[in-house]
Amino acid sequence: MKKLLSGNEAFARGAWEAGAVLAAGYPGTPSTEILEHVAAHYRNDIYCEWSPNEKVAFEVAAGASLTGARCITTMKHVGLNVAADPLMTLSYVGGVGGFVAIVADDPGMHSSQNEQDTRLYARFAKIPILDPGDSQEAKDFVRIGMEISERFQTPVLLRSTTRISHSRTLVEEKERFVPGKRDFVKDPPRFVPIPMWARQMRVRVEERLEKLQDASSVSPINAITWRDKDFGIVTSGVAYQYVREAFPGVSVLKLGWVYPFPERLIREFAAGVKNLIIVEEGEDFIETYVKSLGIACHGKPLVPTVGELSPDILADPGSGLAEKIGGPIGKNRVTEKPSESSPERPLLPQLPARPPVLCPGCPHRGTFYALGKFDVVVTGDIGCYSLGVSPPLSRLDTILCMGAGISMAHGMDRVGNSRKVVGMVGDSTFFHSGITGLLDIAYNKGGSTIIVVDNRITAMTGHQDNPGSGQTLMEEPTIVVSIEDIGRACGLKNIATIHPRRIKEAVETLRTAIDSPEPWLIVSKAPCPLHERKPLGPPLCIDPQTCRKCNLCLKLGCPAIEKRGDAVTINEYLCAGCEMCSGICPAKAIGERR
Repeated sequence: MKKLLSGNEAFARGAWEAGAVLAAGYPGTPSTEILEHVAAHYRNDIYCEWSPNEKVAFEVAAGASLTGARCITTMKHVGLNVAADPLMTLSYVGGVGGFVAIVADDPGMHSSQNEQDTRLYARFAKIPILDPGDSQEAKDFVRIGMEISERFQTPVLLRSTTRISHSRTLVEEKERFVPGKRDFVKDPPRFVPIPMWARQMRVRVEERLEKLQDASSVSPINAITWRDKDFGIVTSGVAYQYVREAFPGVSVLKLGWVYPFPERLIREFAAGVKNLIIVEEGEDFIETYVKSLGIACHGKPLVPTVGELSPDILADPGSGLAEKIGGPIGKNRVTEKPSESSPERPLLPQLPARPPVLCPGCPHRGTFYALGKFDVVVTGDIGCYSLGVSPPLSRLDTILCMGAGISMAHGMDRVGNSRKVVGMVGDSTFFHSGITGLLDIAYNKGGSTIIVVDNRITAMTGHQDNPGSGQTLMEEPTIVVSIEDIGRACGLKNIATIHPRRIKEAVETLRTAIDSPEPWLIVSKAPCPLHERKPLGPPLCIDPQTCRKCNLCLKLGCPAIEKRGDAVTINEYLCAGCEMCSGICPAKAIGERR
């Protein structure tokens, strides 16, 4: 039976078909929907959870693997940085049951703070990486990854990208592999990498790498398609689809099992074509290896390193790649540059840029507005509240990675920054990697003010549950972790809870904390209105007779507040009824419609 599935739906189906019994991860676009689909459709067979962070998720899955269970862990590319510690040692220890880590890269940074190429981690850790090119392969490669993992006792990386995760193609579904009995078998020399045993493990890793390379050269997921032999392209992942569309006439070596590199297959293909070109999205990972074999080839900079690829980018007549291939072999829908007399017209008009903004009624807006009353440095973090950097709020000064909003604040404070420092993280980020930073401040006698903007959900990635939401991924009720109690357990004495929509109270609490020489934890607590799916109150309006035209309400940056000429109005279809604007209006001109 065939179904139209996104890559993420296919990964979930693949885990079920492969006999996985555990799936753990942390939400992060473009990988989030994998576990959501597991929980929605396969929870009777697969235990699934949102872990506090990617490192924990990786370790949970590793523990399951050592009992002989097949398992997956999911994350986005920056999440693998968090999980790199257990990854490197699990490469030595290996697995028992199949262990597949599905990592979604984000070329073009659609929802990320950087671009990374996960294939580099495979070489770093000396483990295999598979690179699917459509949803069918996304499903199939989970099973293949499990089989490779068990055969060679190794973790396996399965790389996705934004286009693979979110594009839909036909998938042929199969029945589930029924896992056998599993239990942990004590074997310290294999599972305990203390130096005397780890040294032996290190040798086995190199021996395994040679065996993996031999296997990749004969794997059916690496395949040659012979066409015209003037040009041959080596490619992998979604770039294969772009190559087939842009250059249908060339011969292609498609790598599904990218690393360890299939040397024999690459040499065979290179010997069969006159000109060899490497087309890969991201770093020159394959190209560097091919050149190390003494094989002449072209890749970067004919193919861009920065951003996403597409058929249009590859076939652009002005690109070095299209110009090099040229002729009928590379013939595509674009064959020549448009002349001035007949300029090429886009099918759709260019839309104006629309930068993202905090939603109407978002409680973070009140926190940022209150912070605007103080001359402080604000170290921010990854979440919806990253939007606080934009005008008119303009109240965020740094962003690095999850949890750094707390740790960077402490660093600035300890070196005697001339202005007080306020660190800001969200509730899910706090549980992910902020607790240790808060403990550092308490233990090392810092003086920073830390704000946790707690909207009771992991909002930015689509409202996933976390340890503060009271529900698991499998929709079971559970504990509601108190951020205030964690602060007290860390040793902080000054802890306050504020409602961010009561801006005057928020300002006074902030003033007390910022003026204090001691560290403070402020929990700014109010639910996300988008998650609540209901207005906070009736829509408001501005009385034009009372309004002084001071424009103070515009400083909130609420998309429901609009200025037309000299008049400021509230769009009733956007207004969430949060009353933040009425709370700061000096003329009391904002109220309910009558």
